[in-house]
Amino acid sequence: MDLLLNKIYEGSALNVLNELPENSVNMCVTSPPYWGLRDYQTNPAKWNDGWSGELGAEAEAKDYINHLCDIFDGVKRVLREDGTCWVNIGDTYKKKCLCMIPFLFALEMVNRGWILRNVIIWHKPRCVPLGVKDRFTVDFEYIFFFSKKPKYYFEQQLEPFKSSTLKHTSKCSVSEKSKYYQGFCAEHQRKYQQKLLNNELKGRNKRTVWSISPQSFHGDHTATYPLKLIETPIKAGCPENGIVLDPFIGSGTTAMVAEQLNRNWVGIELNPKYIEMAEERIRNARP
Repeated sequence: MDLLLNKIYEGSALNVLNELPENSVNMCVTSPPYWGLRDYQTNPAKWNDGWSGELGAEAEAKDYINHLCDIFDGVKRVLREDGTCWVNIGDTYKKKCLCMIPFLFALEMVNRGWILRNVIIWHKPRCVPLGVKDRFTVDFEYIFFFSKKPKYYFEQQLEPFKSSTLKHTSKCSVSEKSKYYQGFCAEHQRKYQQKLLNNELKGRNKRTVWSISPQSFHGDHTATYPLKLIETPIKAGCPENGIVLDPFIGSGTTAMVAEQLNRNWVGIELNPKYIEMAEERIRNARP
């Protein structure tokens, strides 16, 4: 099958990915159905192990992990050799115990040959209040940043220096005691300090805790991540005019952000109702 850009393919992610050409997309960013939480579609997918059902509705967590990683095997095949993959995934409670789904997923991905570069924390300053009284309210989810190969495309992302950093730098001096602090020799520390004080540095390397409030969405799809959340992955992982893949495109958020950032995109979605909704959102977001 030829790769058609800026299009949502209807079908199960596993089947559609198997038909797309190898080494054809620059990056993948997505949020797959979480295990045991929601009903996302009406037509069940069929798997090689004989199970026929919906991703996320498996009776056992191990089956969910295997099905999910089978899909990302397909993602890996269509990724370019310098491609990266960013996955937002949450956890599930069963019988009051956290299932550790994100980490089981990450470990299986590494076992299948992916390179895990970062665990990013999506901190939600505004989270849904729950009525639990015997544990703390969870106000974060995980984003795993994988690469296909040790060398990959990555555009460094910067964030502003904290005022406390600038204040401390202007007062402190490099001492003999701290000359090998964090692997920097005294000479490198002085050069870095001088560049910082001279405003030669545009910012510091972006950290791995991202505080972004969830976005309200007026539609039938309840599991939408905010547009701002995936701006950084797309900027970092895909050059302009490159191709962003989302095998669980849902309401179309990934496509909207990709177009805003001058990237092409390819989506996959099983539910025809979601495809119709996503296409309308994408059209309405265009200038």
